[in-house]
Amino acid sequence: MSLLQLKRLTKNFGGLCAVNGMSCDLETGSVTGLIGPNGAGKTTVFNLITGIYRPDEGEILFDGNSLLRLQTHQIVARGIARTFQTIRLFQNLSVLENVLAGCHCRMKSGVIGSMLHLPGQRREERKALGKALEALSLVGLGSQAELLSKNLSYGNQRLLEIARALATAPRMLILDEPAGGMNEQETLDLMTLVGKIRNLGITVLLIEHDMTLVMRVCEHIIVMEYGSKIAEGTPEEIKRNPKVIEAYLGAEDEY
Repeated sequence: MSLLQLKRLTKNFGGLCAVNGMSCDLETGSVTGLIGPNGAGKTTVFNLITGIYRPDEGEILFDGNSLLRLQTHQIVARGIARTFQTIRLFQNLSVLENVLAGCHCRMKSGVIGSMLHLPGQRREERKALGKALEALSLVGLGSQAELLSKNLSYGNQRLLEIARALATAPRMLILDEPAGGMNEQETLDLMTLVGKIRNLGITVLLIEHDMTLVMRVCEHIIVMEYGSKIAEGTPEEIKRNPKVIEAYLGAEDEY
């Protein structure tokens, strides 16, 4: 069953067509990789899905409902969370406080409840704290909850972004180059983490240039070049696709 559907998605920036008639379906509970050369339009697709950009043409359906008229925070509330290619943390807040910020979209207490610290608001705070600690434990940062986020290693800052996204209770998680800047061991740990996230029933869509990671964790891969989809299929099909080899992979390497 398709959770996300992109239909003839098109986005132009002046005379540049960044995304050209992109169509694809993402199955519920799947891990899908979106790959292609730099400038292929991958991050623009992410920005269209999450409401940062509006498409010039096409449709975006999430669980059968259009996302086109929704603001970014409304899309998060529908169940789509993301990380960014460039780390975006609250550097002077603690690791735990960063993740608690992700819980905010699921809290319903208003200004009065917060000011008066009413019982309902206190219950929500306790629930949010539990969710935040659970997300930190999942990504392996449970013991570092009280550290300032700026004092984490680069790899752990990327994991913190994933934890914050998970704290929004998403049905779908979009990861933009999650292994960027990670060493070999951190990348292996990330592979394991993506598997854990999938086992929670969360659909994953990721951009990644590390082909070893993509081939090992993704069950479906979409390839873009110059704003257009040129191929999609299983990792084995993608590795053997002549268009992909010419445009991106360069050779039929073993993964």
